[in-house]
Amino acid sequence: MSSRIFQSVILQMKDCTKLPLGVVDGEGSVVACTELGMVGERWPQVAEAINRHDSAYVAVEGKTFRALSSWSNLYDYAAFIGGEGEEAQSLCGLAAVALNGAKASYEEKHDRATFIKNIITDNILAGDIYVRARELHFPDEHPWTVFLIRMVPEGNPSAIDLLQNLFPDKQADFVLSLSDTDIAVVKSLEEGCDAKELQRIATQIQEMLEEELNLKCVIGIGTIAAHLRDLGRSCKEAGVAIEVGKVFNTEMAVINYENLGIGRLIYQLPATLCEMFLQEVFKKNPIDALDQETLFTINKFFENNLNVSETARKLFVHRNTLVYRLEKIKKLTGLDLREFDDAITFKVALMVKKYLVSRGIDN
Repeated sequence: MSSRIFQSVILQMKDCTKLPLGVVDGEGSVVACTELGMVGERWPQVAEAINRHDSAYVAVEGKTFRALSSWSNLYDYAAFIGGEGEEAQSLCGLAAVALNGAKASYEEKHDRATFIKNIITDNILAGDIYVRARELHFPDEHPWTVFLIRMVPEGNPSAIDLLQNLFPDKQADFVLSLSDTDIAVVKSLEEGCDAKELQRIATQIQEMLEEELNLKCVIGIGTIAAHLRDLGRSCKEAGVAIEVGKVFNTEMAVINYENLGIGRLIYQLPATLCEMFLQEVFKKNPIDALDQETLFTINKFFENNLNVSETARKLFVHRNTLVYRLEKIKKLTGLDLREFDDAITFKVALMVKKYLVSRGIDN
Protein backbone atom coordinates (compact mmCIF):
# COMPACT_ATOMS: atom_id res chain seq x y z
CA MET A 1 0.00 0.00 0.00
CA SER A 2 1.46 3.37 -1.02
CA SER A 3 1.81 5.88 1.86
CA ARG A 4 1.28 8.68 -0.69
CA ILE A 5 -2.38 7.66 -0.98
CA PHE A 6 -2.90 8.08 2.76
CA GLN A 7 -0.89 11.30 2.88
CA SER A 8 -3.06 12.83 0.14
CA VAL A 9 -6.26 12.10 2.08
CA ILE A 10 -4.79 13.27 5.39
CA LEU A 11 -3.64 16.60 3.96
CA GLN A 12 -7.14 17.23 2.57
CA MET A 13 -8.50 16.83 6.12
CA LYS A 14 -5.90 19.09 7.72
CA ASP A 15 -8.24 22.09 7.91
CA CYS A 16 -10.88 20.08 9.80
CA THR A 17 -8.89 19.92 13.04
CA LYS A 18 -5.84 21.41 14.69
CA LEU A 19 -5.01 18.07 16.27
CA PRO A 20 -2.38 15.85 14.57
CA LEU A 21 -4.12 13.34 12.29
CA GLY A 22 -2.39 10.41 10.60
CA VAL A 23 -1.94 6.72 9.81
CA VAL A 24 0.24 4.00 11.37
CA ASP A 25 1.09 0.67 9.74
CA GLY A 26 0.98 -2.82 11.24
CA GLU A 27 4.30 -2.31 13.03
CA GLY A 28 3.29 1.02 14.59
CA SER A 29 5.27 3.21 12.19
CA VAL A 30 3.72 6.55 11.19
CA VAL A 31 3.33 6.45 7.38
CA ALA A 32 1.25 9.64 6.95
CA CYS A 33 0.45 12.62 9.17
CA THR A 34 -0.71 16.23 9.04
CA GLU A 35 2.46 17.04 10.98
CA LEU A 36 5.15 15.91 8.57
CA GLY A 37 7.79 15.76 11.29
CA MET A 38 5.99 12.78 12.84
CA VAL A 39 6.22 10.65 9.67
CA GLY A 40 8.68 7.84 10.24
CA GLU A 41 8.24 7.68 14.02
CA ARG A 42 7.66 4.19 15.36
CA TRP A 43 5.29 3.29 18.20
CA PRO A 44 5.50 -0.51 18.71
CA GLN A 45 3.30 -0.30 21.82
CA VAL A 46 0.50 1.03 19.59
CA ALA A 47 0.59 -2.03 17.33
CA GLU A 48 0.39 -4.33 20.35
CA ALA A 49 -2.51 -2.38 21.86
CA ILE A 50 -4.60 -2.33 18.65
CA ASN A 51 -4.13 -6.07 18.05
CA ARG A 52 -4.93 -6.86 21.68
CA HIS A 53 -8.21 -4.92 21.92
CA ASP A 54 -11.46 -5.87 20.22
CA SER A 55 -13.01 -2.40 20.56
CA ALA A 56 -13.28 -0.10 17.56
CA TYR A 57 -11.32 2.70 19.23
CA VAL A 58 -8.11 2.29 21.22
CA ALA A 59 -6.54 5.08 23.28
CA VAL A 60 -2.78 4.93 23.72
CA GLU A 61 -0.56 7.64 25.24
CA GLY A 62 -2.94 10.50 24.58
CA LYS A 63 -3.93 9.45 21.07
CA THR A 64 -7.00 7.66 19.71
CA PHE A 65 -6.60 4.91 17.09
CA ARG A 66 -9.05 3.07 14.84
CA ALA A 67 -7.93 0.15 12.67
CA LEU A 68 -8.74 0.34 8.96
CA SER A 69 -10.46 -2.56 7.23
CA SER A 70 -8.15 -5.53 6.69
CA TRP A 71 -8.34 -8.97 5.10
CA SER A 72 -6.06 -10.57 7.68
CA ASN A 73 -6.51 -11.42 11.35
CA LEU A 74 -4.23 -8.54 12.37
CA TYR A 75 -4.67 -4.92 11.36
CA ASP A 76 -2.41 -3.56 8.63
CA TYR A 77 -3.16 0.18 8.99
CA ALA A 78 -4.91 2.37 11.57
CA ALA A 79 -6.03 6.02 11.60
CA PHE A 80 -5.06 8.10 14.63
CA ILE A 81 -5.71 11.54 16.06
CA GLY A 82 -4.13 13.40 18.96
CA GLY A 83 -6.41 13.43 21.98
CA GLU A 84 -8.93 11.16 23.68
CA GLY A 85 -12.67 11.19 24.33
CA GLU A 86 -15.83 11.31 22.22
CA GLU A 87 -14.75 14.20 20.00
CA ALA A 88 -11.44 12.51 19.20
CA GLN A 89 -13.28 9.26 18.42
CA SER A 90 -15.71 11.06 16.08
CA LEU A 91 -12.90 12.74 14.14
CA CYS A 92 -10.86 9.52 14.05
CA GLY A 93 -13.92 7.62 12.80
CA LEU A 94 -14.50 10.13 9.98
CA ALA A 95 -10.84 9.90 9.00
CA ALA A 96 -11.05 6.09 9.00
CA VAL A 97 -14.05 6.18 6.62
CA ALA A 98 -12.18 8.38 4.16
CA LEU A 99 -8.97 6.35 4.45
CA ASN A 100 -10.83 3.05 4.04
CA GLY A 101 -12.30 4.33 0.78
CA ALA A 102 -8.88 5.34 -0.53
CA LYS A 103 -7.38 2.03 0.63
CA ALA A 104 -10.10 -0.04 -1.06
CA SER A 105 -9.71 1.89 -4.31
CA TYR A 106 -5.95 1.40 -4.30
CA GLU A 107 -6.16 -2.32 -3.49
CA GLU A 108 -8.73 -2.86 -6.23
CA LYS A 109 -6.20 -1.73 -8.78
CA HIS A 110 -2.84 -2.68 -7.31
CA ASP A 111 -3.00 -5.05 -4.37
CA ARG A 112 -3.78 -8.44 -5.92
CA ALA A 113 -0.27 -9.52 -4.94
CA THR A 114 -0.90 -8.80 -1.24
CA PHE A 115 -4.08 -10.88 -1.42
CA ILE A 116 -2.19 -13.83 -2.92
CA LYS A 117 0.59 -13.49 -0.32
CA ASN A 118 -1.98 -13.52 2.49
CA ILE A 119 -3.38 -16.78 1.10
CA ILE A 120 -0.08 -18.66 0.83
CA THR A 121 1.03 -17.48 4.29
CA ASP A 122 -2.34 -18.37 5.91
CA ASN A 123 -2.94 -14.75 6.85
CA ILE A 124 -6.56 -14.58 5.69
CA LEU A 125 -9.70 -16.44 6.72
CA ALA A 126 -11.01 -19.04 4.27
CA GLY A 127 -14.39 -17.33 4.02
CA ASP A 128 -12.76 -13.99 3.17
CA ILE A 129 -10.89 -15.55 0.24
CA TYR A 130 -14.13 -15.94 -1.73
CA VAL A 131 -15.26 -12.39 -1.04
CA ARG A 132 -11.90 -10.81 -1.79
CA ALA A 133 -11.36 -12.92 -4.92
CA ARG A 134 -14.68 -11.71 -6.30
CA GLU A 135 -13.83 -8.09 -5.59
CA LEU A 136 -10.44 -8.42 -7.24
CA HIS A 137 -11.97 -10.26 -10.23
CA PHE A 138 -10.13 -13.56 -9.81
CA PRO A 139 -11.78 -16.52 -11.59
CA ASP A 140 -13.62 -18.98 -9.32
CA GLU A 141 -11.99 -22.06 -10.78
CA HIS A 142 -8.54 -21.86 -12.35
CA PRO A 143 -5.35 -23.95 -12.06
CA TRP A 144 -2.40 -22.47 -10.15
CA THR A 145 0.75 -23.78 -8.56
CA VAL A 146 3.47 -22.46 -6.27
CA PHE A 147 7.19 -22.63 -7.00
CA LEU A 148 9.14 -22.01 -3.78
CA ILE A 149 12.67 -20.81 -4.49
CA ARG A 150 15.16 -21.13 -1.64
CA MET A 151 18.45 -19.38 -2.30
CA VAL A 152 21.60 -20.99 -0.91
CA PRO A 153 23.28 -19.85 1.26
CA GLU A 154 21.65 -16.40 1.19
CA GLY A 155 19.36 -14.31 -0.97
CA ASN A 156 20.00 -11.63 -3.56
CA PRO A 157 17.73 -8.56 -3.89
CA SER A 158 18.14 -8.68 -7.67
CA ALA A 159 16.44 -12.09 -7.80
CA ILE A 160 12.98 -10.51 -7.39
CA ASP A 161 13.52 -8.16 -10.36
CA LEU A 162 14.87 -10.97 -12.51
CA LEU A 163 11.88 -13.22 -11.76
CA GLN A 164 9.40 -10.41 -12.35
CA ASN A 165 10.93 -9.95 -15.81
CA LEU A 166 10.55 -13.69 -16.41
CA PHE A 167 6.88 -13.53 -15.35
CA PRO A 168 5.79 -10.04 -16.53
CA ASP A 169 2.00 -10.55 -16.31
CA LYS A 170 1.44 -9.10 -12.83
CA GLN A 171 -2.31 -9.76 -13.00
CA ALA A 172 -1.82 -13.51 -13.50
CA ASP A 173 1.62 -14.44 -12.08
CA PHE A 174 2.93 -13.24 -8.73
CA VAL A 175 6.52 -13.06 -7.52
CA LEU A 176 6.47 -12.69 -3.73
CA SER A 177 9.31 -12.29 -1.24
CA LEU A 178 8.65 -14.44 1.85
CA SER A 179 11.99 -14.08 3.67
CA ASP A 180 15.65 -13.26 3.11
CA THR A 181 16.15 -16.59 1.35
CA ASP A 182 12.68 -17.62 0.08
CA ILE A 183 10.76 -16.34 -2.94
CA ALA A 184 7.39 -17.76 -4.01
CA VAL A 185 6.28 -17.68 -7.63
CA VAL A 186 2.51 -18.23 -7.86
CA LYS A 187 1.95 -19.22 -11.47
CA SER A 188 -1.31 -19.23 -13.39
CA LEU A 189 -1.45 -22.40 -15.49
CA GLU A 190 -3.11 -23.47 -18.70
CA GLU A 191 -5.72 -26.20 -18.52
CA GLY A 192 -4.11 -29.61 -18.86
CA CYS A 193 -0.70 -28.49 -17.57
CA ASP A 194 1.21 -31.55 -16.36
CA ALA A 195 4.22 -32.35 -14.15
CA LYS A 196 6.57 -32.24 -17.14
CA GLU A 197 5.61 -28.62 -17.87
CA LEU A 198 6.02 -27.65 -14.19
CA GLN A 199 9.49 -29.22 -14.22
CA ARG A 200 10.36 -27.21 -17.34
CA ILE A 201 9.27 -23.91 -15.75
CA ALA A 202 11.16 -24.62 -12.51
CA THR A 203 14.30 -25.62 -14.40
CA GLN A 204 14.08 -22.40 -16.42
CA ILE A 205 13.91 -20.40 -13.17
CA GLN A 206 16.85 -22.28 -11.65
CA GLU A 207 19.05 -21.93 -14.73
CA MET A 208 18.29 -18.22 -15.13
CA LEU A 209 19.16 -17.41 -11.50
CA GLU A 210 22.40 -19.33 -11.81
CA GLU A 211 23.41 -17.86 -15.18
CA GLU A 212 22.37 -14.25 -14.58
CA LEU A 213 23.19 -13.85 -10.88
CA ASN A 214 25.46 -16.83 -10.19
CA LEU A 215 22.91 -17.74 -7.54
CA LYS A 216 22.53 -21.27 -6.23
CA CYS A 217 19.00 -22.26 -5.32
CA VAL A 218 16.70 -25.20 -4.68
CA ILE A 219 13.14 -25.08 -6.05
CA GLY A 220 10.20 -26.96 -4.60
CA ILE A 221 7.08 -27.48 -6.71
CA GLY A 222 3.68 -27.77 -5.02
CA THR A 223 0.74 -29.68 -6.48
CA ILE A 224 -1.65 -27.90 -8.82
CA ALA A 225 -4.36 -25.92 -6.99
CA ALA A 226 -7.76 -25.83 -8.67
CA HIS A 227 -8.89 -22.86 -6.57
CA LEU A 228 -7.22 -19.92 -4.84
CA ARG A 229 -8.06 -21.38 -1.43
CA ASP A 230 -5.71 -24.30 -2.21
CA LEU A 231 -2.66 -22.10 -2.83
CA GLY A 232 -1.68 -22.24 0.84
CA ARG A 233 -1.54 -26.03 0.63
CA SER A 234 0.51 -25.88 -2.58
CA CYS A 235 3.03 -23.51 -0.94
CA LYS A 236 3.41 -25.80 2.09
CA GLU A 237 3.95 -28.77 -0.24
CA ALA A 238 6.68 -26.88 -2.10
CA GLY A 239 8.35 -26.21 1.26
CA VAL A 240 8.11 -29.90 2.22
CA ALA A 241 9.63 -30.84 -1.15
CA ILE A 242 12.68 -28.71 -0.38
CA GLU A 243 13.05 -30.07 3.16
CA VAL A 244 12.65 -33.72 2.11
CA GLY A 245 14.97 -33.11 -0.84
CA LYS A 246 17.69 -31.93 1.57
CA VAL A 247 17.58 -35.37 3.14
CA PHE A 248 16.99 -37.79 0.28
CA ASN A 249 17.72 -35.88 -2.97
CA THR A 250 20.71 -33.75 -2.07
CA GLU A 251 21.95 -33.41 -5.66
CA MET A 252 18.65 -32.22 -7.14
CA ALA A 253 17.99 -28.49 -7.69
CA VAL A 254 14.31 -28.96 -8.64
CA ILE A 255 12.08 -31.20 -6.52
CA ASN A 256 8.42 -31.91 -7.19
CA TYR A 257 6.26 -32.74 -4.18
CA GLU A 258 4.45 -35.39 -6.21
CA ASN A 259 7.74 -37.25 -6.80
CA LEU A 260 8.87 -37.48 -3.18
CA GLY A 261 7.54 -41.01 -2.81
CA ILE A 262 8.29 -42.85 0.41
CA GLY A 263 10.69 -40.12 1.53
CA ARG A 264 7.67 -37.91 2.24
CA LEU A 265 6.21 -40.53 4.58
CA ILE A 266 9.47 -41.09 6.43
CA TYR A 267 9.95 -37.33 6.88
CA GLN A 268 6.64 -37.16 8.76
CA LEU A 269 7.45 -40.01 11.18
CA PRO A 270 8.54 -39.36 14.78
CA ALA A 271 12.25 -40.02 15.38
CA THR A 272 11.48 -42.53 18.16
CA LEU A 273 9.40 -44.63 15.75
CA CYS A 274 12.23 -44.56 13.19
CA GLU A 275 14.73 -45.73 15.80
CA MET A 276 12.42 -48.60 16.80
CA PHE A 277 12.07 -49.62 13.15
CA LEU A 278 15.86 -49.82 12.68
CA GLN A 279 16.25 -51.86 15.86
CA GLU A 280 13.60 -54.32 14.67
CA VAL A 281 15.06 -54.67 11.16
CA PHE A 282 18.68 -55.06 12.24
CA LYS A 283 18.34 -57.45 15.16
CA LYS A 284 21.60 -59.31 14.41
CA ASN A 285 23.84 -56.30 13.83
CA PRO A 286 23.20 -52.54 13.62
CA ILE A 287 23.26 -50.87 10.23
CA ASP A 288 26.51 -49.13 11.26
CA ALA A 289 28.22 -52.52 11.12
CA LEU A 290 28.20 -52.24 7.31
CA ASP A 291 31.31 -50.56 5.91
CA GLN A 292 31.29 -47.94 3.15
CA GLU A 293 32.27 -50.42 0.42
CA THR A 294 29.36 -52.69 1.37
CA LEU A 295 26.92 -49.77 1.40
CA PHE A 296 28.21 -48.66 -2.01
CA THR A 297 27.58 -52.18 -3.35
CA ILE A 298 24.05 -52.18 -1.90
CA ASN A 299 23.19 -48.82 -3.45
CA LYS A 300 24.48 -49.95 -6.85
CA PHE A 301 22.39 -53.11 -6.54
CA PHE A 302 19.30 -50.99 -5.93
CA GLU A 303 20.17 -48.61 -8.78
CA ASN A 304 20.26 -51.57 -11.16
CA ASN A 305 16.88 -52.94 -10.05
CA LEU A 306 18.30 -55.94 -8.11
CA ASN A 307 19.93 -57.29 -11.28
CA VAL A 308 23.04 -59.23 -10.20
CA SER A 309 24.71 -59.41 -13.63
CA GLU A 310 24.18 -55.74 -14.47
CA THR A 311 25.35 -54.61 -11.01
CA ALA A 312 28.50 -56.75 -11.29
CA ARG A 313 29.25 -55.18 -14.69
CA LYS A 314 28.81 -51.65 -13.31
CA LEU A 315 31.05 -52.46 -10.33
CA PHE A 316 33.67 -54.10 -12.61
CA VAL A 317 33.64 -57.28 -10.53
CA HIS A 318 32.90 -60.91 -11.34
CA ARG A 319 29.32 -62.04 -10.85
CA ASN A 320 30.38 -64.56 -8.22
CA THR A 321 32.17 -61.81 -6.30
CA LEU A 322 28.94 -59.84 -6.08
CA VAL A 323 27.01 -62.96 -5.01
CA TYR A 324 29.59 -63.49 -2.25
CA ARG A 325 29.11 -59.91 -1.07
CA LEU A 326 25.32 -60.34 -1.02
CA GLU A 327 25.69 -63.51 1.01
CA LYS A 328 27.92 -61.66 3.45
CA ILE A 329 25.25 -58.95 3.82
CA LYS A 330 22.66 -61.64 4.45
CA LYS A 331 24.76 -63.12 7.26
CA LEU A 332 25.30 -59.71 8.85
CA THR A 333 21.73 -58.42 8.63
CA GLY A 334 19.51 -61.43 8.07
CA LEU A 335 18.17 -59.81 4.87
CA ASP A 336 18.65 -61.32 1.41
CA LEU A 337 18.68 -58.40 -1.01
CA ARG A 338 17.91 -60.75 -3.91
CA GLU A 339 14.46 -61.23 -2.36
CA PHE A 340 12.09 -58.37 -3.21
CA ASP A 341 10.51 -58.04 0.26
CA ASP A 342 13.90 -58.01 1.99
CA ALA A 343 15.22 -55.52 -0.54
CA ILE A 344 12.28 -53.16 0.11
CA THR A 345 12.80 -53.41 3.87
CA PHE A 346 16.51 -52.68 3.52
CA LYS A 347 15.92 -49.73 1.16
CA VAL A 348 13.45 -48.16 3.59
CA ALA A 349 15.87 -48.76 6.46
CA LEU A 350 18.63 -46.92 4.60
CA MET A 351 16.32 -43.96 4.05
CA VAL A 352 15.24 -43.98 7.69
CA LYS A 353 18.89 -43.97 8.76
CA LYS A 354 19.62 -41.03 6.46
CA TYR A 355 16.62 -39.16 7.89
CA LEU A 356 17.79 -39.70 11.47
CA VAL A 357 21.30 -38.51 10.62
CA SER A 358 19.82 -35.35 9.08
CA ARG A 359 18.01 -34.78 12.40
CA GLY A 360 21.29 -35.11 14.29
CA ILE A 361 20.29 -38.49 15.75
CA ASP A 362 23.03 -41.13 15.56
CA ASN A 363 21.18 -44.43 15.94
